[in-house]
Amino acid sequence: MNDTWLDKVSWAADGLVPAIAQDEGTGCVLMMAWMNREAFNLTVQTGEATYWSRSRKKLWHKGEESGNIQRVKEIRLDCDGDVVLLKVEQDGGIACHTGRASCFFSRLEQGKWVEIDPVLKAPNEIYQKKS
Repeated sequence: MNDTWLDKVSWAADGLVPAIAQDEGTGCVLMMAWMNREAFNLTVQTGEATYWSRSRKKLWHKGEESGNIQRVKEIRLDCDGDVVLLKVEQDGGIACHTGRASCFFSRLEQGKWVEIDPVLKAPNEIYQKKS
């Protein structure tokens, strides 16, 4: 596949672009992560979301540990070319490492952050320690 489409992305100085994952069916924003060229290219090639982990400094195939893979149904680029939108089917219904459907589970109410979405599965049940 010709990768000139990657040249249309306005990559930040660090070589990354923010990527928003949105549930294809409900429209709910699930999470935001970062992609470099390799992660973006792998996402397109495999049809499953791959991101760049800034903390681990490595590629991160969403669901590699939890099994909650994001199957990409559509990819969009914003008008400035500096944000990617992935419309996904979220395996397991859990996108957040806290065991919630979305990473955006806290709402600002009268100067305090209130957790408004339930934990669907405890993180220790999702992320089993490898022996």
